Amino acid sequence: MLVANNEHSVVGRADLTDTAHNAAKGALPDTPPILDVRGLSISFRGRDGITHVTRDISFTVAPGERVGVVGESGCGKSVTGLSLLRLLPEQTAIIEGEIRFDGRDLMSMRPRDIRTIRGRDISMIFQEPMTALDPVFTVGQQLIETLRTHYPVSPAEARERSIQALKDVGIPSPEQRVDEYPHQFSGGMRQRVMIAMALICKPKLIIADEPTTALDVTVQAQIIDLLKELSENTGAALLFITHDLGVVAETCSRMITMYAGEVVESAPVDDVLRRPGHPYTSGLLQSLPRLSDRGGRLPFIPGRVPSPNAMPEGCRFQQRCPHAGEGCERYQSMVEIAENRNARCHRATELKLQGAV
Repeated sequence: MLVANNEHSVVGRADLTDTAHNAAKGALPDTPPILDVRGLSISFRGRDGITHVTRDISFTVAPGERVGVVGESGCGKSVTGLSLLRLLPEQTAIIEGEIRFDGRDLMSMRPRDIRTIRGRDISMIFQEPMTALDPVFTVGQQLIETLRTHYPVSPAEARERSIQALKDVGIPSPEQRVDEYPHQFSGGMRQRVMIAMALICKPKLIIADEPTTALDVTVQAQIIDLLKELSENTGAALLFITHDLGVVAETCSRMITMYAGEVVESAPVDDVLRRPGHPYTSGLLQSLPRLSDRGGRLPFIPGRVPSPNAMPEGCRFQQRCPHAGEGCERYQSMVEIAENRNARCHRATELKLQGAV
């Protein structure tokens, strides 16, 4: 079951719509996408053969746009984010499809060429900063290394820019803390260091993979506000991977719903919250707790996400879907509901699904 878990998310369903309506849109109209993913399929080699994890993932992110990728654990969100930077193990991962960034084909690049893009043009904020930061180096050394890997700056200039980066993300006394080690920082401060590291080279795209998962409610709200503010100030596009719909309503202008390794809906956040196009998205919205429902039964989606080794034929959501019927046993293509709105359901245009209101 998907539930909201920060102070942005414990509002009522109607408040979610208002929040999304007030979120900055970010993207400029009629601009070519900075990221264009088409037909992305990811599989892994194992002892028992090849396991297919995602299938036919397609989406775009415009310059300056903030896009949320939502879904339960096991839907393929994180593995998709890692594949965009070619961070999956080459020995076992099989990636098919097309990933174009700023007009360049990332899939055809040699490893040495893709390393020039990681951290400079595309940055990633990982779920757990304690495992992403090296415990034997100070945060300043790690920031400096990130900067000097991509730009020919002197050690002194790199240090000054690292201090400024820590200051930009709200770390107090950055002149002293730049020489401290990761274990000397709290969880929230370590995540701020990760954000500073992601932004120090002024990337065009930031991939944030559930950056608030291990943080308490207050720190979560601070990190979300920080990411939104930095995206607005720097013009960087943001691909926000999360299970929290409240975060998406607060931060993003467009939402991509993933289920069982597929994109099942893509639409503006405002439209999704008012009238979702896929039963799974509607189920996620109904699972959000409401303050007005004290003592009532919390709605939930029965069952669980199927294993990659046991995917059902046809619609992968049909076993959990209250609207399943004839035709759901066939493969589902994306159906255009309206302009900029698509859903992977052959009944998408006829169903009247309940949203957050």
